[in-house]
Amino acid sequence: MVATKTTKGNEAQEKDADSDLSKQNPKAGLASSSVKEASSASVEVNSGGDGEDKLVIGAEYLVQRQDGSWHPAQLIQSRQNPCDPKQQEYYIHYEGLNRRLDQWVSRDRISSAVAGGDKKATGLCAPLAQDYNGKSPLVTNAGNAKDSPKVGKPSTEIDLGDGDPDRKITRNQKRRHDEINHVQKTYADMDPTTAALEKEHEAITKVKYIDKLRFGKFEIDTWYFSPYPEEYGKVGTLYVCEYCLRYMRLAKTLQHHKLTCTRRQPPGNEIYRKGTVSIFEIDGKDHRFYCQTLCLMAKLFLDHKTLYYDVDPFFFYVLCEIDKDGQHIVGYFSKEKESPEGNNVACILILPPYQRKGYGKLLIAFSYELSRREGIVGSPEKPLSDLGRLSYRSFWAYTLLELMKDYRTTTIKELSELSGITQDDIIYTLQSMKMVKYWKGQHVICVTGKAVQEHLQLPQFKKPKLMVDPAYLKWIPQKRTIPVKQVKKA
Repeated sequence: MVATKTTKGNEAQEKDADSDLSKQNPKAGLASSSVKEASSASVEVNSGGDGEDKLVIGAEYLVQRQDGSWHPAQLIQSRQNPCDPKQQEYYIHYEGLNRRLDQWVSRDRISSAVAGGDKKATGLCAPLAQDYNGKSPLVTNAGNAKDSPKVGKPSTEIDLGDGDPDRKITRNQKRRHDEINHVQKTYADMDPTTAALEKEHEAITKVKYIDKLRFGKFEIDTWYFSPYPEEYGKVGTLYVCEYCLRYMRLAKTLQHHKLTCTRRQPPGNEIYRKGTVSIFEIDGKDHRFYCQTLCLMAKLFLDHKTLYYDVDPFFFYVLCEIDKDGQHIVGYFSKEKESPEGNNVACILILPPYQRKGYGKLLIAFSYELSRREGIVGSPEKPLSDLGRLSYRSFWAYTLLELMKDYRTTTIKELSELSGITQDDIIYTLQSMKMVKYWKGQHVICVTGKAVQEHLQLPQFKKPKLMVDPAYLKWIPQKRTIPVKQVKKA
């Protein structure tokens, strides 16, 4: 397990990083610290004072969300409130919403009624769809109840449930709606192997203990579980040095660390700088501790990505904003040094304070620029997260529309050679825009110049805020030992 190395002024109970790193098995620590905690289903917990109802761990109740609305949620675990040991708080999962919204809540935010109806908590959970479909204060992440599709509505058209029978959405619109509003797939929607892996993953990472990350000038609400060592992984707020990425439990420990930390930028080589934006290439083999702690921090905001304890086979590309104090991490992507499948991204993340500013698409474009320099087509490792899928789809669409605008006649193969995007990703993107048909055993682009221009006017296909300028990229590809599909020179 990765741990931190503290300075001389730190608290006595903080452990030395190198000894923790050599002694612990990271994967064993992950399983033992979380599966044990997540196995307390169907346990009655006193909610507080005498005479109050008991809450049942594993049961579903209506829980008040931060926007004031009420939503069915399952109680997963309880603990004493760290700020007030006399009070209990409960870790809950909002039914049908992404696990990034799971959180610890106080007793006063939980209704005494089971989510199936107005009855006292008995541990029996009535069907949610029957009693609350279209009637309860169910809301999407956007806070708009009428935009939630009804449960069980079939196939290509979904009734939005707002009383307007003519207001329908297509399957593609439903998928986009679910991605934006963090609606999770059910196990029934998955193939058996995926469902089994998903259940195992959920059991191991069920409870998120670190609520906030203090990083630079930001205090960031975390989204998911990350397997920090137990003495660090169960603190309410984790403190991380934004330059060297060492992590600590106490604010005063971070203050002491700042007095001795001399780093003001990531390790490795700066291969791109334009204005206040820079990108560093870091070899996981040369800077193991930094890359491991980067992965641990990223896992707080990524659900279904493997944590790279063995970082040697990867390059990490860290994006920074530059100011007078130093180079501040915005996000990063990792990439296998040798990928037979031609994956040009293994994991990609923009930290929440920097999202929706164009940095995600900048990193995506940068990954394809590297692929073009290598003379290969590239694709991100699948599956993508919901936010990653939206960003990639938007980037692919804009890139292809711009190419089709400039080339009157083109094929999918030619688009792949010009863009560096794989043919499968191109077909997927063009299908979502209804610009390709399957004819005589192959996919054929069917689009007019007018349709391309009309798509480029739509807000979802607008020009990215930030663009990669190849003139500022100072990078020479390394020789590959594993062959991948080559791009024909345009």
